Amino acid sequence: MSDLTSQLTDLSTPQKIHLIGVAGSGMSGLALLLLGMGHTVSGCDRVTTSETDRMQGLGLIFSSPQTAEPIKGQDIVVYSSAIKPGNPAYDAALENKIPLIRRAECLAAILHTKAGMVISGTHGKTTTSSMTAHLLRESALLPSYYVGAEIPILGANAKWEEEGEYMVAEGDESDGTLALYKPKHSVILNIEAEHLDFYRDLDHVKEVFTKLADQTSGKIIYCAECPTSHEICSARENSVSYGWETTDEETNYTASNIRDLKGSSAFTVKKDGEVLGDIELGIPGEHNILNALAAIATADICGAEFSHIARALSSFAGAKRRFETKYRSKHFRLVDDYGHHPTELAATLQTARSLKPSRLIVLFQPHRYTRTQLLSDEFGKVLQAADRVFITDVYPASEAPIPGVSGQTLIDAMKEHGTIPGTYLPDFETAHHTVGNSLEQGDLLLTLGAGNIHEIGTKIAADLKILEDLRDVMPEGEIDAKLYEPMRKHTTLLVGGPAQYWLEPHSFYAFAFLVDSCREQGIPIRVVGRGSNLLVKDGGIRGAVIHPTGGAFSELSIDEKGHVSAGVGVRLKKLASFAGAHGIGGFEWMEGIPGNVGGSLRMNAGAMGIETFDQVVRVTFLDEDGVIRTREREEIEASYRNVQELRRHFALQAVFKGKNDTHDNIKDRWNESREKRKNSQPIAASAGCTFKNPPEIAAGRLIDSLGLKGISVGKAEVSEVHGNFITNNGKATATEILELIASIQKTAKTERGVTLETEVKIIGEDEWTF
Repeated sequence: MSDLTSQLTDLSTPQKIHLIGVAGSGMSGLALLLLGMGHTVSGCDRVTTSETDRMQGLGLIFSSPQTAEPIKGQDIVVYSSAIKPGNPAYDAALENKIPLIRRAECLAAILHTKAGMVISGTHGKTTTSSMTAHLLRESALLPSYYVGAEIPILGANAKWEEEGEYMVAEGDESDGTLALYKPKHSVILNIEAEHLDFYRDLDHVKEVFTKLADQTSGKIIYCAECPTSHEICSARENSVSYGWETTDEETNYTASNIRDLKGSSAFTVKKDGEVLGDIELGIPGEHNILNALAAIATADICGAEFSHIARALSSFAGAKRRFETKYRSKHFRLVDDYGHHPTELAATLQTARSLKPSRLIVLFQPHRYTRTQLLSDEFGKVLQAADRVFITDVYPASEAPIPGVSGQTLIDAMKEHGTIPGTYLPDFETAHHTVGNSLEQGDLLLTLGAGNIHEIGTKIAADLKILEDLRDVMPEGEIDAKLYEPMRKHTTLLVGGPAQYWLEPHSFYAFAFLVDSCREQGIPIRVVGRGSNLLVKDGGIRGAVIHPTGGAFSELSIDEKGHVSAGVGVRLKKLASFAGAHGIGGFEWMEGIPGNVGGSLRMNAGAMGIETFDQVVRVTFLDEDGVIRTREREEIEASYRNVQELRRHFALQAVFKGKNDTHDNIKDRWNESREKRKNSQPIAASAGCTFKNPPEIAAGRLIDSLGLKGISVGKAEVSEVHGNFITNNGKATATEILELIASIQKTAKTERGVTLETEVKIIGEDEWTF
């Protein structure tokens, strides 16, 4: 043992030890071990996290950012693999001649003070090491442990037990440091061609596992199902195998009689052909049964009783980010998993399929450019097991980009192997909008990757819970709901970012309950119809957007007086057609307005010299106090494009008056209105008139006289047909339209002294905030 490792492990003389990059999962585990051993531990990182906060409560001296100052007076400095020369703390340690050691060297020194067990392999290390630690702990063997993730059932990712004989450690093979360990027992789960940014090929990977096996003094527990593990371990006298029960009686620990319990698994364990008993495993998936067999074999070798092993595995709930359920309801399930290699993805997708969702939706974040490039074909194959796939850009993990390699690389690979729909989402910050909006009842959403993809799942889970709580205030079918619904689908301008919560009530009382529930929870509310006079900004609408439709909101009826009753979701054109079919005229002006009754009431919309409230008899409201009331026309103040009553209350239904007339007369006026509209209004997407008519001159004539027809910003253009119309000529953004509006207003003010106010209602956020 070197002098340096002696310093680490001589507990009679505590050392001052500083960890660079202490917020990472591997380094935070070391900090917990060293604190438990009695050393004075400090650490620095670029960021402060909940874990660094927690460790400070246990004695860690933490600083951020990473600087040279905390290095002074330290006995040893430990650094993670992400730390390179140029880091100020690292450089200060070199300059002051303070001993520097890598994370794996520090862990190996600690491991060698006990009967150490290294859990190694390309996949499954974290789950198996946490299972093994849990089994030994529940068997009262007081293990120390070091695991590469947060483990809820263990309470932390590492712990030092002074009295215990054993220590379980997850061994990382990614950089060759696995060869540093000389454990009592080793577990080799599987070996594949991985981390090829460090290794030449599979033969190079095999070298480090062979050295670990050579340096193991006790048992080598290996998976008989992995050909490479079998090749390296099977001929060794100290090897112990595990796998599926087959006609090959040489496998020592086997699983048979496997049962899928929809979220968990059950199987029978045999040792050398003799039944040990049944196991009910608290996590699903055949790959986890193999992981459990490795942990069972290890615990059994350490002397744990099978009854304790079985009880412990039934309570094992997995590690963070290992098929971790983030949200579950009767309609949806969201699961997050760390898998980032094709083999891991295949196992995780198989487990997800075993839960029998209506659809399996995958959001995958590729990890490292080299892996994405080298294994793109394998990724393209395994992702065919999903029903729909979204892929973000590559998480670099400190790698430099490789030209031509991105998330699109894997979309292209998918196309080579099947027809599963795949979508590349290069903008990570808004990816949750697209994925969340795609969800349908019965879906399982699986977020996959070793980077920060879990952040997207967390956002969707939080908003989905709120959405479902809002929808479920009424019986099923009364309210339809979607996350992040694009407002461009609900405005005649065809622009606008997403609505955070899109809600469609189908009855007056469902509408009232939604409004009440949103207010109770402090959720902002917007009510929209067809969006014919609406411009939603590109950042979308934070909070709930209520779109009354169907049911009572789409009903039309006529009474004995010839009055027409219409829900606010009824299109104006349909209202006019319905009235005309019953011989009631006076509604023909509505033929050319693309909105519905609700919007028409709110804006007191008009055309051909007629306004909505010229024909209103009464309106049924949901008042601001939550009561549904009906007001007669004379009780409602309405002016040009403004109804104050509807700034505070919500319209639900209106009754309109017309006049008895012949079908021919109604048809003539209808055709006259249509021809006038065709000749005076553009065909392209618009929100109708953009500006209110100022007192001095009609807005359209003013814009024409200023020579502004035809000017454009991006795909937004002032119509050549009518100057008061701004059109979307193909995927214009709200920002482009707003820039064009501002330009027109400035010109009108500068050149004519006229202030143009927008008639179109502008709502939403400039940038997304949810």
